[in-house]
Amino acid sequence: MSDQQRYTDPEIAAVWRAIRERRDMRHFVPTPLADGALERLVEAAHLGPSVGYMQPWRFIRISDLALRRRMHQMVCAEQAKTAETLSSRREEFLKLKVEGILDCAEVLVVALMPNRERHVFGRRTMPHMDLMSVGCAIQNMWLAARAEGIGLGWVSFFEPQALAELLAMPEGAEPVAILCIGHVPAFYPRPMLEDIGWGQRLGMDEVLFDNGWPAGDRSTPTAY
Repeated sequence: MSDQQRYTDPEIAAVWRAIRERRDMRHFVPTPLADGALERLVEAAHLGPSVGYMQPWRFIRISDLALRRRMHQMVCAEQAKTAETLSSRREEFLKLKVEGILDCAEVLVVALMPNRERHVFGRRTMPHMDLMSVGCAIQNMWLAARAEGIGLGWVSFFEPQALAELLAMPEGAEPVAILCIGHVPAFYPRPMLEDIGWGQRLGMDEVLFDNGWPAGDRSTPTAY
């Protein structure tokens, strides 16, 4: 019975390829997306799983250049503030390209909807499951974008309340991501932060445990 539900080998390989080659992109070219491409990516996100089927994600397309510039300023300001919290790697961090807001074809702000407290299903003891659901939606979009040869970068360097006010969000709505979407000169061969030596992927033995947390766990990464 399980074989009847299984995808073909080429289909499985394509899924794994998208997973392995997905990248958090920062470098874009200004070529517009093809008609319907952005809508397909949002549809992929909207097909994501959500606790209690609450579908808490909302998307705001930023086509106004003045708004993009304001958002870019917000991100630059937050990067500078974050750099002040770093010691040995401050200058290295300031040189990092953390966004492509002024370069990419499309910018989306992803937000949590207002009045989420009404949704109790699956959230009584874990109210942050709405945020987890939005994360799943963005991952869907990321994989669909990679499969179509479109770059996507998730920007988190902003103060949520300031961005909510800039975009006239209703009370209770909360921005959680700025997504830069567009064509790229090339996909990074490895995650960018790994490629520049900022960090490295943990081994499976550092993230997979049996029957409880191991004594002397070595899985906690270095804080930056």
